[in-house]
Amino acid sequence: MSGALNIVWFKRDLRVADHRPLAMASRLGPVLPLYIVEPELWAQADASARQWAFAAESLEALRTDLAALGQPLIVMTGDAVSIFREIHQRHGIAGLWSHEETGNGWTYARDLAVSAWAREHGIQWHEPRQFGVIRRLTSRNGWANAWDSDMAEPVTMPPKALTPLEGHWPHAIPTVADLGLQPDPCPYRQHGGRAAALATLESFLGERGRDYRFRMSSPVTAFEACSRLSPHLTWGTLSMREVAQATASRLRAIKHASDPAAKNWRASLISFMGRLHWHCHFMQKLEDEPRLEFENLHRGYDNVRPAMADQTRLDAWCTGQTGFPFVDACMRALNRHGWINFRMRAMLMSFASYDLWLPWRATGLHLARQFVDYEPGIHWSQVQMQSGTTGINTMRVYNPVKQGLDQDPTGAFVRRFVPELESVPDAFIHEPWKWTGASSLRYPPPIVDHATAAKAAKDALYALRKGAGHKEVARQIVTKHGSRKAGTGATARKPKRKAKEVAAAQLSLDI
Repeated sequence: MSGALNIVWFKRDLRVADHRPLAMASRLGPVLPLYIVEPELWAQADASARQWAFAAESLEALRTDLAALGQPLIVMTGDAVSIFREIHQRHGIAGLWSHEETGNGWTYARDLAVSAWAREHGIQWHEPRQFGVIRRLTSRNGWANAWDSDMAEPVTMPPKALTPLEGHWPHAIPTVADLGLQPDPCPYRQHGGRAAALATLESFLGERGRDYRFRMSSPVTAFEACSRLSPHLTWGTLSMREVAQATASRLRAIKHASDPAAKNWRASLISFMGRLHWHCHFMQKLEDEPRLEFENLHRGYDNVRPAMADQTRLDAWCTGQTGFPFVDACMRALNRHGWINFRMRAMLMSFASYDLWLPWRATGLHLARQFVDYEPGIHWSQVQMQSGTTGINTMRVYNPVKQGLDQDPTGAFVRRFVPELESVPDAFIHEPWKWTGASSLRYPPPIVDHATAAKAAKDALYALRKGAGHKEVARQIVTKHGSRKAGTGATARKPKRKAKEVAAAQLSLDI
């Protein structure tokens, strides 16, 4: 092939629409559209076969879309630096193009290595943003307005055509078995790919989303009422800009409608748009402070929990065998669907951190593997938030029985996922240990006493909050990470507003 190539490195942006690196590189000459399957990445403790299955379906769709433009996706397996080195030696690399990525610690280290190699060889690496996350951000002031401006920019059209590359290039997408991933049955997992993403967006904005604001909290209704766009945003089969603009367009269309349905639509879509902001707000935290994936954001909480998890408690929580029906039903639903609504994610994490007193890194890794929509920036920020280690958020200790009564009053959800309790009367479905027939159930008693465990956990954390230096460190965290738009920046000074801020954050990711 004559002339150096511009490599478009696809990561978690598996689409051709609104893909600025692809559009920009295609104007400069031949493009090599490349996805690198990195076995070491998929061997990390936060990776799972269900995630790869969704990614592989999305890659198949991307390969088809690129082939329609003239050049199919090239898929290579191995270490990124080694692959770029080989391509450069054989063909020459004119430029490297990809979206910025706020990934886990492994991808952060990999990007540092790629950046060093590119500089050494005089290759410019172009990294446009794809979310509202700002690299090397110096202040959160004005961040929300910057997000609005970013999302209002025109959607980038795909190139009209790509020049076919000469020679033989690999295109095969590895299977789960090829990557050596552990079996991971997830029978109700969402499917990947651009067509599935567009259909999900259309059904939410046109049908399912009307009562989103009122139905997103209960797992009984959330599977239909929530947008279910989160895995498509995680893997980039849709861009955040496309979703934000489609939502804004729908709001404009019903702006002056007066019927009750339109009123519900407006309330729901305004809430949904706010959660799109929060999506990037939490990712920005990890971008600004990558250590929060591994360390307490507020270091005053170091050593408050055991370094090693109690394996019996961890196993019971992971498998949905804690003896608390609503907790177990939520975990089993997550295991089968690869998704559950945010309030239930928060409850699962809270139960693990407060009732079971487990270290958040161990439980966070299990949830990461279960989530098809695992987004490290959101995930680890929320894991710490629900575990009480940020130093700036009110502790949210969910009562698992009360949550069940509030969100699943008839026990329909519990009976679906914990069939061992099918015979339990409604009055006892969330506290089966109080039923006279409890001894006949093939279901464990509660693993802990909630009231006792929750009090001990809160006492331990409140004692740390009263310690010397806690407030000053918390103030620094607010200055660096607090949301100016939602009032986080004022929480350290105005305690009365803290509850509102925390409530907003608790509901922020039901997308």
